[in-house]
Amino acid sequence: MADTLSSTPSLYANAPDSVSFKKLRKRLVRGAQEVIDTYGLLDRRAIEAGEKPRPKWLVCLSGGKDSYGLLAVLMDLQWQGALPVDLIACNLDQGQPGFPKHVLPDWLAAVGVPFKIITEDTYSIVTEKVEAGRTYCSMCSRLRRGILYRVAREEGCEAIVLGHHRDDALETFMMNLVHGGRLAAMPPKLLNDEGDVMVFRPLITSAEADLAKFAEAMAFPIIPCNLCGSQDGLQRVAMKHLLDEWERKKPGVRQIMARALANVRTSHLHDGGVFDFAGLAPGAAGEDDPNVPF
Repeated sequence: MADTLSSTPSLYANAPDSVSFKKLRKRLVRGAQEVIDTYGLLDRRAIEAGEKPRPKWLVCLSGGKDSYGLLAVLMDLQWQGALPVDLIACNLDQGQPGFPKHVLPDWLAAVGVPFKIITEDTYSIVTEKVEAGRTYCSMCSRLRRGILYRVAREEGCEAIVLGHHRDDALETFMMNLVHGGRLAAMPPKLLNDEGDVMVFRPLITSAEADLAKFAEAMAFPIIPCNLCGSQDGLQRVAMKHLLDEWERKKPGVRQIMARALANVRTSHLHDGGVFDFAGLAPGAAGEDDPNVPF
């Protein structure tokens, strides 16, 4: 099943009619629209002018709150005429014991979303290869990514679209900082190593708390992750707890940190590959910073 979506986002048929929900929905949709426009996820003018063919996006649906929210937001934008893109929802059944295989196909069919269900037993591979006591996330992610790239190519999709949000980006940034020794988070737009499939994250500025409220209000049939989510002591969980503690002590700190990801001063870091320290000399444009103590 890979036809285009219907013109009406039927998954909103039973959405709450409250003012608070309408504001939440608008905030998420507006945030995704800003990401799409700011980072060039879509050349809307060229598509509407017929200079480029209508693109197709593979929307990766895990069964978690974030990916459900992603699909709903994209369908909303499409329905409004703001997203001239064909969407295909894709779920990868990784063979976890007890995985409810019927939930996503039944829900997607009920709301009229074109979809593909891919079955690949990566669970057995991960549990066999990863040593006891180690987490599965890294290998699981690599296997999943390769499969999704393959499906995107087979379906003629220019991009896979993921539901990562602001908090995911901050947790990744903290993990790279503390454990990886580099400054890196999750980009809103990425080109894969082979150079033929884009990766988009339209919700990258949206708060996880908003997506959780949205999922609850929409009564999405959430499927918990039984592979990595059941493991304790993950580095990402530790970063989440750290950010939670900072948020309790300084409300709004997550949003401040998120703004920092889009406000980089390369001259005030130490990477000679992104700033020409060797060529900096008197007579050039200065860039002092009064917030840095001497």
